[in-house]
Amino acid sequence: MLPNRNLFFFSLAFLVIFLASCDSKRFFEENKSLENGVWMNTNSPSFTVNIADTLAHYDFYLNVRNDGVYPYSNLYLFIHTTLPGGKTATDTVECQLADPDGKWRGSGPGNLKFNRFLFKRAIGFPRKGNYRFELEQAMRVKELKGIRDVGIRIEKQAR
Repeated sequence: MLPNRNLFFFSLAFLVIFLASCDSKRFFEENKSLENGVWMNTNSPSFTVNIADTLAHYDFYLNVRNDGVYPYSNLYLFIHTTLPGGKTATDTVECQLADPDGKWRGSGPGNLKFNRFLFKRAIGFPRKGNYRFELEQAMRVKELKGIRDVGIRIEKQAR
């Protein structure tokens, strides 16, 4: 019975190491669910990222999960960034969720789709400390139906 137990623990350890290495680029990732799949214009999910390495370069992504109820083919976002020390910046981004023929882009079953959009490539963070990123839907409607989750992902580039 002991050899089977050792094989089990070896297999489990191998699986954990394998799965961890599959996402070795990820520095930070967090997604937030939107209640009932409705993004209210008063709800701006925020994410705080601690940066210690100011010499590194990072790729910054936006994560969006939508369903078939979403009435548009694209999604406009305002991304508000607060740097350590309090300076702020705002960017506007368009995320294309559907092809011109109406077919949803992304991966997932049925009409539930996950997309990851490159927001900025090879960026540097000039100061050490906490950076706050706030996502605001910019679709000019009070209730934006069909957006289930939004988030950010930051990958550290290899030197």
